Amino acid sequence: MEPRCQPATAAVPAWRTLSLDESLRSGAKHVSPGTAPGFTTSAMKTNFTSFNLRMIAAAVLTVGSPSLRAQENSPGEALYQQVCASCHGAQLQGGQAQSLVDGIWQFGSGRNDIIRNIKHGVPDFSMPAFEAALSDQQIAQVVDFLKAAEKTAGISKPPPPEQFTSLDYEVAVERWIPEGLNLPWALAMAADGRAFVTERAGGLRVITNGKLHPDPVAGTPAVLHEGQGGLLDVALDPDYAGNGWVYLCYSHALADGNGGRPTAMTRVVRGRIRDHRWVDQQTVFEAPHESYLGTRHHYGSRIVFDHDGYLHFSIGDRGQMHDAQDPALPNGKVHRLHPDGSVPEGNPFIGRPRALPSVFSFGHRNPQGLAVDPRTGRVWDSEHGPMGGDELNLLEGGRNYGWPLATYGREYSGAKITDVRRRLGFESPILYWNPSPAVCGMEFVTGDLFPRWRNKLLVGALKYEEIRLLTIEGDRVLHQEILLKNAGRVRDVACDSSGAVHVVLNGPDMILRLTPIRDMHEGVE
Repeated sequence: MEPRCQPATAAVPAWRTLSLDESLRSGAKHVSPGTAPGFTTSAMKTNFTSFNLRMIAAAVLTVGSPSLRAQENSPGEALYQQVCASCHGAQLQGGQAQSLVDGIWQFGSGRNDIIRNIKHGVPDFSMPAFEAALSDQQIAQVVDFLKAAEKTAGISKPPPPEQFTSLDYEVAVERWIPEGLNLPWALAMAADGRAFVTERAGGLRVITNGKLHPDPVAGTPAVLHEGQGGLLDVALDPDYAGNGWVYLCYSHALADGNGGRPTAMTRVVRGRIRDHRWVDQQTVFEAPHESYLGTRHHYGSRIVFDHDGYLHFSIGDRGQMHDAQDPALPNGKVHRLHPDGSVPEGNPFIGRPRALPSVFSFGHRNPQGLAVDPRTGRVWDSEHGPMGGDELNLLEGGRNYGWPLATYGREYSGAKITDVRRRLGFESPILYWNPSPAVCGMEFVTGDLFPRWRNKLLVGALKYEEIRLLTIEGDRVLHQEILLKNAGRVRDVACDSSGAVHVVLNGPDMILRLTPIRDMHEGVE
C-alpha cells in the first residue's frame, strides 16, 4: 500500500553539504520552524502569539546579560557566534530562527535531541546539517553553551496555556489533575465518572469525578521499572460496567536470565479493583520465557479492543530489529486475542510452523499508539521510527509492515538502515513523519462536545510536545492540524463519555482536560 498523505518533503538544500566556511559565505539561513508544508497554521495563532511575547522577553533578559558575557571565552560560545548567531541571535534571543532561551524547543529539548538536530539538520524546516562542518566534540560544546545559557538566564518552561484556538474551536485547557502523578503513561476513562492512570514506576491510580485518590491501588503486579519499562498501558473491558475487568500491560521480568541480569518482555494481565485493591488477576498474555530479552526499551505496550471484542496489543522490537520479521517471536508485533487470553480462530498465523498464534501483524518497530476507527472498526497503529520515519499504519491481519527491511528513517548516528522505503509484499505506512515527532498514544474523537472533530484522530507526540488532529477518510489522511504545542510530552490522549479530551503529559506530570469555549464557524456564512 502506497503512502497516501505525508508532509511535503523539501529538496535537500545545496548548503547542507557545504563546509563551514562555504556555508557562512553562502549566507545560508534557516527560518523559525512553524508547521510543515501541508499543515494547518491558523490553529497555532494562540501558541505563536505567546511564543513571540516570550521571545521578546527573552531578548530583553539576555541582551548584554552577565551570564552570557561570562561564557564569551568558552569554545561553545565562539562556535555559536560563528555558526548560529546569524539566525538565532547573538544573545540567543531569536531572529530568523527561534529563541533558544525561552524554554521552548520545537524539535526536542533533550541533549541528544539537540545534538541530532545540529548534526543532521531538520530539512523540512530549513535547518541545515552541520555534521560535515562541526565535529562531534564541537557540536557537544555548542549544546553545553546553549544549556548553560538557558539555565543561567533563569527562564523555565512556560506552563500549559489556559486556552488555544483551532480551525474549528476556541478550546479551554483545564489542569484536570495538576499534581500528584509520577510519570503517568496511560489513561482509561469509565462511563461511571472514574478514570484509571498508570505510572511507569508501577502505580495504578484512580480518579473519581476529577479527584485523584492519594494512594495507588494496592497489590498490582511487580514491574521492571528500568529504561523504558514499567507499568505502561491500562484498558477497560468493553463490558466493564458488567464484569469490572481492567487490563494492564507492563514489562515483566524473569529473575534468572543473563547471568543475574533479569530478562524481560511485555506482559498483559487483567484484574478487578475492589476496596482499592487489585484482585482476581488472570494472565492474558505471557510470551515464551526463552524469548525474553535483557534490553530495556521498545516494549510497545498499547492495548485496544475492536468492535468484535478482540483485544489487540503491541510489543516493540525490544531493540532486536530483525526479530520483528520472525512470527515465531513476540517482539515487533501486534497481537490479537480474546479478552480471556484464548486465541481467535481467525488469527492469520494459526497452524503455521513455529509461529505464535497470537500474532496479528508483524514488521513493527515500537508501536505505542493503537486506536479503533468508530466508523469502520478498523485498527490503526502509530509507531516510533528511528531518526525519522514515525509511522501511521492501518492494520490488516497477516501483513508485514516492513521494519527493518523498509523504513523512512535512519540510525540515530545518521547511518542508513536500508535504502528501501517501499517494497513489494510490505505494507507501506498510510502516513509517515520525517523528522519524527515521536508519536505516542492516540484516540479517535467521540462524544458530543466536539462535533466538528468527531471521528477525527488525535495523535500525541513526545519529542515535539504536541497534539495533532488528523482527518481520515477510508485509508487516506486528508489533513493534519497541530492543536496544542509545548505544553509537555504528550504520552496519551483519551475522550470521556461526553467527548471531553484528556491529555496525559510528562514534564510536567499532569493531565489536561480540553473542552470547547466556542465554535469558530457559528455565525459565519
